[in-house]
Amino acid sequence: MSKRRGLSLEEKREKILQIFYESQDFFLLKELEKLGPKKGVITQSVKDVVQSLVDDDLVSKDKIGTSVYFWSLPSCAGNQLRHVQRKLESDLENSKKKFVELVDKCNELKKGREESDERETALAELKAIELKHNELKEEMVQYADNDPAAFEAMKKAIEVAHGAANRWTDRNYRRFRLRGVLACSHSNMCSWR
Repeated sequence: MSKRRGLSLEEKREKILQIFYESQDFFLLKELEKLGPKKGVITQSVKDVVQSLVDDDLVSKDKIGTSVYFWSLPSCAGNQLRHVQRKLESDLENSKKKFVELVDKCNELKKGREESDERETALAELKAIELKHNELKEEMVQYADNDPAAFEAMKKAIEVAHGAANRWTDRNYRRFRLRGVLACSHSNMCSWR
């Protein structure tokens, strides 16, 4: 007793296309759902398979009144494949042209960059300058804490924070005093009630 393997999506698509090509007729979805099992495609998957064929332009679909008709003719499929072939050939030609242009541009850019003692000396000098530049940047980071501009900015930030803290303290003091929570005597001694 061997188990029968189900059809893959591609096999189902081929079977449904055979239905169209053999009859060269128009079908409703219900008719296709009846013909599908005869070709080995289960009824529940016929709708999805037909929709995938419509999405790939292998089957045409048109709504006439309240009915939706599906059809596909072998000549239409051939025309579509020829159209795809022409498009791919055009893309290939464009890619080849672009490749040649890029190779030419690469060769043109290499012209002024041939290996020579002068070039190697200049590159070594450039590398040394870049290393020195990076060392100086690291040293600047170490001295950033002693930067006069940063010190002044910190002083101003402290003054702003101090003023803000005093304002909040004054506001809270007035709020408590207005509510009567604090009673202050004439000697400026405050006590809680």
